[in-house]
Amino acid sequence: MHSILRPAFAAVGLFTLTLGLIVPLGFTGLAAVLLPHQAGGSLVSVDGRVAGSALIGQAFTTERYFHPRPSATTEPDPQTPGATRPRPYNGAASGASNLAPSSADLLTTVRGRIAEAGPGPVPADAATASASGLDPHISPANALRQVARVAAARALPLDQVAQLVPAHTEGRELGLLGEPRVNVLRLNLALDALR
Repeated sequence: MHSILRPAFAAVGLFTLTLGLIVPLGFTGLAAVLLPHQAGGSLVSVDGRVAGSALIGQAFTTERYFHPRPSATTEPDPQTPGATRPRPYNGAASGASNLAPSSADLLTTVRGRIAEAGPGPVPADAATASASGLDPHISPANALRQVARVAAARALPLDQVAQLVPAHTEGRELGLLGEPRVNVLRLNLALDALR
């Protein structure tokens, strides 16, 4: 019996040590050396103070800022055990609403977002949440649609605010993958720098 169990326990111990400790620590160390900014969370600092992460959306809700893509993340509702309540950009609960395209609740939510956006065509990313609920980017069309509101709220020339959008538009990865996008945190920080 020992001749069968001892090698099995040794294999479990070896694989646990190797795959549970040595490999993860090795990759973490390698990432810290090769990609220190990304491994550190892609933090964006202003005047020595961390303003946020370029990888996680934030709730900019005032008229003075460009608004991010809607978020469907939630948190536990302390008033109702077992239920949740909306909490936009909750990094601890990343995920979509999981409502089907045929859901009446989803349709009502999207129609409400379109109504809030005002007249004219509304980019899809202004009316729908991303799969993670933490998307830090919006489309250039979504950003350009918000220029007039932001310029009016800050009493800035429309052209000055509009020039920030193409200046902060990121292209496709490797020229092929994804769509052009604008990081909302970096765009809003550039907006604050106009003061």
